[in-house]
Amino acid sequence: MSARPLHSRPWWVAVVSGMASYIDSAAITGFSTSIVILQQDLGLTQWQVGVAAGALTLSIAFGALIGGRLGDRLGRRPVFTATMVLILTAVGALVVAPSFEMVVLGAVLLGLGTGADLPVSLSTIAEAATERNRGRLLGFSNLLWIIGIVVNTVLASVVGDWGRAGAQVLFAHIGVVAALVLVGRLTIPESAAWQAARTRKRAGTSGERADRARISDLLRPPFLVPFLALVAFYAFTNLVANTSGQFGTYIVVTYGGATVGQAALIALPMVPVAVLGYLWFMKIADGPRRFVYFQVGAVLMIASKLLVVVAGLNLVTYAVSALLAAVGGAFAFEGIMKVWTQESFPTLLRSTAQGAIIAIGRFSAAGLAVITPLILDTSVTVMYVLLTVFNVVGLGCAWLAFRRRRPAPIPDEDPGRSETVTAWESR
Repeated sequence: MSARPLHSRPWWVAVVSGMASYIDSAAITGFSTSIVILQQDLGLTQWQVGVAAGALTLSIAFGALIGGRLGDRLGRRPVFTATMVLILTAVGALVVAPSFEMVVLGAVLLGLGTGADLPVSLSTIAEAATERNRGRLLGFSNLLWIIGIVVNTVLASVVGDWGRAGAQVLFAHIGVVAALVLVGRLTIPESAAWQAARTRKRAGTSGERADRARISDLLRPPFLVPFLALVAFYAFTNLVANTSGQFGTYIVVTYGGATVGQAALIALPMVPVAVLGYLWFMKIADGPRRFVYFQVGAVLMIASKLLVVVAGLNLVTYAVSALLAAVGGAFAFEGIMKVWTQESFPTLLRSTAQGAIIAIGRFSAAGLAVITPLILDTSVTVMYVLLTVFNVVGLGCAWLAFRRRRPAPIPDEDPGRSETVTAWESR
């Protein structure tokens, strides 16, 4: 199939494929609420709750690794279709789960499905776009991620006190969205860029950047530098973001003298701030000033945690820290990571690289989460020093790697141009 139909309706592809981010955030937030309900309904112990939550997190990471590689080997379309079927199966198991074992099975299947879907869907969006709108379309997936959280939070506020029926509604919401996405994805043909690269590889064409397909190629020039830089960038900045998201309320209530209600009042306005930031990122993502915005965002992200180190933790510093992080993250976190990843690797390695970067970030966050309460109990300042260092290292790696580079276009965009083994060109 030709990619021309995809290029003629890029926003349809961006919405249907980008719903991977919506389902990812809805699955994480929905499961965290539902497991509390299931704990009471099924009589789960604290240990079992932790195992179930950990199973979801680790399965998302493994899913990203597996799905990314399968997307490059088998094609985008079969993988991002199969993931929706896997998610529907997981939802069915969770809706009827009669026991702890079934809950864990559902969590594993849900994690594998959502994790595997993310890198393949992002590659589909990138290959349906052009150099003029790729950043905007990839940035749209971040907006869908936020919308998934908002919708699920509103839904949880309505059904949270319904007991087991409330948990079933939350899981059913994910299932209904997955079913609609599956129908929508049946209208999307295979990526022509992937088909062309696969054909050249099978024909024995060599020396073209677009046909690099071995995992080991990620650890060789010219892909080694962008791959390691993006791994470090996302892993370290995600440590900060995940800690803030998972432990933010706990930190400000336990160590900052705030109440749970006050913490919620701080978090609430951050949602529209983040949405406005993502919309602005979509506006500038394909323009010449993208890297300038990244640098400004990086400074704000570093300052957000450094502020607490210097001024101490209280309600005001926590609120200002959250605001700085929300604005800075729109331009110097996951959105720009997705764009750089899709632009930096050849077609048959694009999904593999994205999956590996996401997986390493998720594994790292899960590991830090285990010891975060211990670090906080020792010293809040030490925790925020670590978070500041993580931001400096991650953002510094991205700055060093991308400050003077621009990627070559995806081959399907410019058939008259032959890609060489030079991954980037000077700006």
